Amino acid sequence: MDFSYDDEQVALRDAVKGLVGKAYADWEKRRQTAKEDPGFDENLWTQMAEMGLLGLPFSEDDGGVGAGPVEIAIVCRELGRVLAPEPYLSSVVYAGGLVAAVGTPEQRQEVLGALASGESVLAFAHDEPGHRWSPAAHDVKADADGNLTGVKDLVLHGARADVLVVSAVLEGGGTGLFLVTDGGGQREGYATYDGGRAARITFDATPSTPLGAAAADVTASIATIQDITRIMAANEALGAMQTQLKATVDYLKSRKQFGVTLNNFQALNFRAADMYTSQELTHSLVDWATMVVADGGSPDAVADAAARAGLQVSRAGRHVGQEAIQLHGGIAMTAEYNVGAFTAHLTALDHLLGDAGHHLRSLDARLTSYDAIDPLDVAAGATA
Repeated sequence: MDFSYDDEQVALRDAVKGLVGKAYADWEKRRQTAKEDPGFDENLWTQMAEMGLLGLPFSEDDGGVGAGPVEIAIVCRELGRVLAPEPYLSSVVYAGGLVAAVGTPEQRQEVLGALASGESVLAFAHDEPGHRWSPAAHDVKADADGNLTGVKDLVLHGARADVLVVSAVLEGGGTGLFLVTDGGGQREGYATYDGGRAARITFDATPSTPLGAAAADVTASIATIQDITRIMAANEALGAMQTQLKATVDYLKSRKQFGVTLNNFQALNFRAADMYTSQELTHSLVDWATMVVADGGSPDAVADAAARAGLQVSRAGRHVGQEAIQLHGGIAMTAEYNVGAFTAHLTALDHLLGDAGHHLRSLDARLTSYDAIDPLDVAAGATA
């Protein structure tokens, strides 16, 4: 596979880096933006729409640009580099991806067109108390008229969202998707531990419109969009790790102890080198997983790539984040410094759609085409 960017992709990367890099060049500005509702910069969201970023994944017929997974990954990675709080992953990739996959032509044009233009923010209301990382709904139910009852929590940017994409158990079984507009549902917004925004949403016979064909079980579609979102979240995490590594190396080159900079101590250099190794292993695997999606891989191939990339990102994110804090010392734990915030966000991404244990179980379940090996037989054959 060729992991290098073409000229247009390089131009896109530089444009996104220029936009969000300038907006959040000052860490204090970014911290204050995330601290105040709605938790992101509405003006920057509009600028992203004007640049075409919010419509990148969607077809031109739906008001989008018709770009591919590599372009989406570029945007996610650059947002991760500066810890941009804009809901690109949750609104465009996740919720928007579901509308694009399941919605009728009319729904796609209306919902995705408004999203691409910056007029609307989408949120996928899927997780439920006691249930996580599953493509199926469990306790939230839809009746024959599309009225929803139950609780969704956590819903990223759910309090701010103009349109909710809600998963619910169908009367005939399976999981359906529904659109809730006009502020439907009782929403309780709160801040997440990484400084983001989420909501607990209670539905009590809340009216909704079926997304796509009525009473259709779309569990498989949800699973595939979840896997694509996992891969794009891995790109965002990679961008965050790259920033943490650079900040740590720069700190070791400038911070003095016993009259010399910290990079004069060999043990610290070894730890920084281990961080680099973790980052580069992650870089290769995330690029490969992105290319699996870009090459039109089957749902099973995409699921396998998402699990492999998710496992590596989970392990590497913990390693790079913890080492960045340790090598910076106490300053890394302060709110005024960004290293701890990056680590918190890496942890949040790790738990968004499945941690290392979840991905290991997923990969283990795929080991069904191999016969059991008797180690004694192998040893006997080797000595014969």
